[in-house]
Amino acid sequence: MSKVEEAIALGQWSEAQLDRLIGEGAKITDPGTRIDLLSRFFLGLQYGESTLIGDAETTEVFVINLAHVDCFTFLDYVEAMRLSGSYTSFRRNLRKVRYRSGRVAYKNRKHFFTDWRAHNKGFVEDVSGEVGGQATQTLEKVLNVKEDGTCYLPGIVPLSRRIDYIPASAIDEKVMGRLSTGDYVGIYSELPGLDVSHVGIISKDGNAVYLRHASSSPANRKVVDQDFFAYMGERPGFLVLRPQRHRA
Repeated sequence: MSKVEEAIALGQWSEAQLDRLIGEGAKITDPGTRIDLLSRFFLGLQYGESTLIGDAETTEVFVINLAHVDCFTFLDYVEAMRLSGSYTSFRRNLRKVRYRSGRVAYKNRKHFFTDWRAHNKGFVEDVSGEVGGQATQTLEKVLNVKEDGTCYLPGIVPLSRRIDYIPASAIDEKVMGRLSTGDYVGIYSELPGLDVSHVGIISKDGNAVYLRHASSSPANRKVVDQDFFAYMGERPGFLVLRPQRHRA
């Protein structure tokens, strides 16, 4: 078996510092609280798109880029850290989080948010229906197929998937109260072929609910906390994946 090519950029941290950071998180038993701690270290980190390497014509490279993150790689790194007790185990768990069966290949990459629901069983659970209650909407989508029949991601086989999401119009105190710190949320996309358009992490402080995310907005271009209710004002809805207890 050929060795997987790697591209590692740890940004502001050293391996020893990441060891301590991840080890500090591993002392926390509650998954959401652990995620809140680990993701807090990313606040202010610069946004950067297209940091992963690989496509239908380019061999996949195992990338760790902690100097710049987009919304999805931010979640990749946080989830891999919360499953780990050290930098070494983080490297191993990142492969499991990002790729089906942990095998580094473009075709195995979890390109869609609901791929986590399908392939990270035991680590996360879809609680959209629980959070949204009777307001939850369900539909079938063929992921990766645009309205004109072409694919968003050449080389990735389209697949039909059920999507449960909570309409933004249904967000009220009850829905907000059912969210938990550490929940992974995907902003539902109305476009054919996509499940979500953006992802982030819920952080609660008393009655305040924030979306912690890598924002591409020109006003931010970094990892920020934003008021979740205000953020959802112009969005169609959201999905919720809840982390499950796991021994590092």
